[in-house]
Amino acid sequence: MHAPLLTRARHRLLPALLALLAAATAAADDGSTGAASVVLPSPGQVDAAAATVTEALVPSWLRVDKLPFIPVPEVATAPHAGVNLGLFPIMLSNDANGDINQILAPDIVHSQYFGWGARWRTFRYPSDDERWSVVGGAKQSVEREFDAEYDIGLRRDRAWSWTLHAMYDRSGTGRFYGYGNDAPVRDQTTYIDSQMLLEVTAAHNFSQDLQLAYLLRAHTAEIEQSALDSLPPIQLLYPNIVGIGDATEVQQRLVLSYDTRDSVMVPRRGLRAAVFAGFATRALGGSVDYNYFGVDASVYRPVLPNLTVVVHTALRLMPSYTNAPFWAYSSLGGDRSVVAEAQPLRGYGAGRFVDRNSFAASVEARTWVRSVHMFKTDLRLELAPFVDTGKVFSSMSTAPFAHLHPVGGMGFRVVTGPFVVGYLDVGIGREKLAFFSGIDYPF
Repeated sequence: MHAPLLTRARHRLLPALLALLAAATAAADDGSTGAASVVLPSPGQVDAAAATVTEALVPSWLRVDKLPFIPVPEVATAPHAGVNLGLFPIMLSNDANGDINQILAPDIVHSQYFGWGARWRTFRYPSDDERWSVVGGAKQSVEREFDAEYDIGLRRDRAWSWTLHAMYDRSGTGRFYGYGNDAPVRDQTTYIDSQMLLEVTAAHNFSQDLQLAYLLRAHTAEIEQSALDSLPPIQLLYPNIVGIGDATEVQQRLVLSYDTRDSVMVPRRGLRAAVFAGFATRALGGSVDYNYFGVDASVYRPVLPNLTVVVHTALRLMPSYTNAPFWAYSSLGGDRSVVAEAQPLRGYGAGRFVDRNSFAASVEARTWVRSVHMFKTDLRLELAPFVDTGKVFSSMSTAPFAHLHPVGGMGFRVVTGPFVVGYLDVGIGREKLAFFSGIDYPF
């Protein structure tokens, strides 16, 4: 039944093979001895012949460059999330300049813990001043998610910038190891973590470099009984910890930032430094009380045309914490830096180390290695070896630079246009290898 296809393939292969053979064996007289010299085919001839061979051997419906989407396998083994296997058929749209201005990324996934599931993702980049996203999905049991965000004024060239954010997330793989920088793996507990928030950020731009932002967040959380039998539930080992059960907060935050980066989404040079302070109080209708302040800074330095070194550091302190839920404490772990909140430690899962205060520092060498033109756009491939380190501590008088947790690893990045970065970061600490993937740089 495959004979017609093979026959057509052979006929289409023949001209390419003859051309390649002729180019490789073409002789030229050297003018003195009459000896023939072999002239190797040019790169263009080889590429053309290879393309013809590929067309002949591979049906069009199997060729990646002919598909209406990018088939990306999903293999996620982030710490304490179990093994998740799936497929992303990523669909890209381009603007008139050829830059990607929309990503559609639905997926079908199978979770080790919660069965089959599906998600829909839309990321839209109308310009370098505006973006929005919607993500939603569910699995057969326990886990549900919805996240929508809209940002405008990213260039800071107008008086005000705004962010609107709504989120609901029910995760069945929450982890808590106890407080402290030396919390052992043997004290690991698990729980179902249900979070819902609405928040708005209004930022006044004194200039393109200097901004004062005010965040107002209404947030509810429910820490439920564990859905996993392999670990003890948090209620068993930590029955009296603040935050178990239902909690609500109305949080307010001020962030004063100085930002000279050449791009908000794909920075190559500049500085972003922020000082922040925030609080939640029962006087505004919440059920918890705490406050915090700190600093967060990143420096981007182009060392070579294809190499940018990025240094990031953050310090978060909590003067008042007696009635703070454990999920509002300072934490290290995971792959994302969120100003005034969690900090990355890419050899461990999110929230691996928790206490009142935290210090974090990271260095990345973002190295461009190749550019390719695929799916109607230019893609830049990057390697980013990195080192993360940090600690959590209970007393504000503790030196933040001693007894740090070191992590080393490699980041694999795909950058397209001025807006989009896809990443896979692989890190190793003292426990085990960790994999993280997503969109946008970690800091």
